[in-house]
Amino acid sequence: MSDIPTPTPADAPVALADSPAPSRDPLTAEPPAAPGASDGRLRLPVALAVAATSGVLLWTAFPGLDWWPLAPVAVAGLALACRGQRPRRALLLGLVTGLAFFVPHLHWSGIYVGVLPWAALAGIESCYVAVMAASLPLAWRAPGGRAGTAVAVSGLWVAQEALRGRAPFGGFPWARLAFSQADGPLLSVASLGGAPLVTGAVAAVGACLALAVAALLDAAAEGDRRPSGGDRRRLLAAAGLPVAVGLALVAAATAVPRPTGASRTVAVAAVQGNVPTAGLDFNAQRRAVLDNHAAATERLAAAVRAGRAPQPDVVLWPENSSDIDPLRNPDAAAVISAATDSVGVPVVVGAILLEPADHISNASIVWGPDGGPAPGPGARYTKRHPAPFAEYIPLRAVARVFSDKVDLVAKDMAPGRTVGVLNAGGARLGDIICFEVAYDDLVRDTVNAGADLLLVQTNNATFGYSDESVQQLAMSRLRAVETGRAVVHVSTVGVSGLIAPDGHVLERSGHFTTDVLQARLPLRTDRTVATRVGVAPEAALAALGLLLPFLAARPRRPRRRAGTATPTTRTKTGPGDSAGTAGQESRQ
Repeated sequence: MSDIPTPTPADAPVALADSPAPSRDPLTAEPPAAPGASDGRLRLPVALAVAATSGVLLWTAFPGLDWWPLAPVAVAGLALACRGQRPRRALLLGLVTGLAFFVPHLHWSGIYVGVLPWAALAGIESCYVAVMAASLPLAWRAPGGRAGTAVAVSGLWVAQEALRGRAPFGGFPWARLAFSQADGPLLSVASLGGAPLVTGAVAAVGACLALAVAALLDAAAEGDRRPSGGDRRRLLAAAGLPVAVGLALVAAATAVPRPTGASRTVAVAAVQGNVPTAGLDFNAQRRAVLDNHAAATERLAAAVRAGRAPQPDVVLWPENSSDIDPLRNPDAAAVISAATDSVGVPVVVGAILLEPADHISNASIVWGPDGGPAPGPGARYTKRHPAPFAEYIPLRAVARVFSDKVDLVAKDMAPGRTVGVLNAGGARLGDIICFEVAYDDLVRDTVNAGADLLLVQTNNATFGYSDESVQQLAMSRLRAVETGRAVVHVSTVGVSGLIAPDGHVLERSGHFTTDVLQARLPLRTDRTVATRVGVAPEAALAALGLLLPFLAARPRRPRRRAGTATPTTRTKTGPGDSAGTAGQESRQ
């Protein structure tokens, strides 16, 4: 090293030590370096533990534990774990978070079909979180400093859920951050931007929390230097301001008015007939399931005649309440007609139809009583988004490797082509069948087509005594606020509920019980901002979530201060001059 020339004073860079440091805005300044490393990187064992804990916390935020405040905490944990990491390591951390979340959250998917389908679904869904996490290190370097980081983290979560809800095979938008917030104040923003805006708000609050924790960790990592008063004030601003912004977001969401009543109402009765036994065998007991719903309706009719129950305007049965095609089986049609005639009002029946050729259809049929304006079977809606690997089997030969239960789906279910709006009992029902409630566009279409009340028909018998039913009920509560419509959520086995337009549950059934829920619900025709703007909030947030990390990944040109000169020539004095000059240039 002795042959490296020492720079002369003329060659040395201009000293800037005495120049005043530029002021740093705690919100827009670049995020601070993190503990133990200049780039904020946690050691791998610590990062893995934080990532796994974040996934578990996210699981607890959803029904049935329903500890919804932990959803932003989980977002913050994953963001901190990925801070300063290389993309491949962040990918691993995201996969750990995804598995720690989806494996317990989706355990109901394997109750009766085995571990492999459950593991495959949880693993595939976790890959989306992993890909998102690979961009989180760039989110910490996003343009705009802390504000840019918060927007990037929020947008990345929205983009991840948007992709997961669309691909493959039409996507699987279950377990979105928004669906954890049915009891939280952030639910209110669903009326402005739907589920994507709620997800974005949750992630933004989580990002603010991560920024605050990062500032505290960085201060602790500075060692034993005693902080001055100015240092303490800067730390307070660096950590306190993101917390204040997060609290302001929650307060702003609370101030958003939720939809409430209407001038017109309808008296509804939702019939939960129950099944003889839980599990996949309910299909073999389809006559018993139909009889259960017919008998519960006839008991309701008797209670009305005796004055023990109010007369409904319409009776609503769940999905699969008649798995015997009533349009082709006279016996099933007679059972339904007898129940409908006894109550004297239309009954909306969930039925499996043996059509089109070599397929089946999952349909809802308005069945009128004798003496009414439209007796017997009338208008119907066919489910537009059958569930892949449950109602139809893509790649059947491959799927059979994971479970021979796929052959229980002997005929694939054909999708419907028209929006589900049914006139019954004076209401225009926006009909949504089972998992369709998780898809933004399928719900929004019914409202834009004129629905003034939402009907969610579902069958949860195949998921046993699991949290799947309450997870789905939470989605219906969000849809109520998003669309400004009351929702009748009716299941074969529960949990069923009658939901006000503000998301509150007015009546709720038990699980695997026979029950009839009754209430007078408002019929609203006003459209919320969310139903008017459609996909725009999701597209905007997702675009920001992708753009800001992309800009952060671009190489930055070094800034030159006024009065400094950039050397344009080098004098070669010896073999070591190249190394010495490179070192000098790196210092400049």
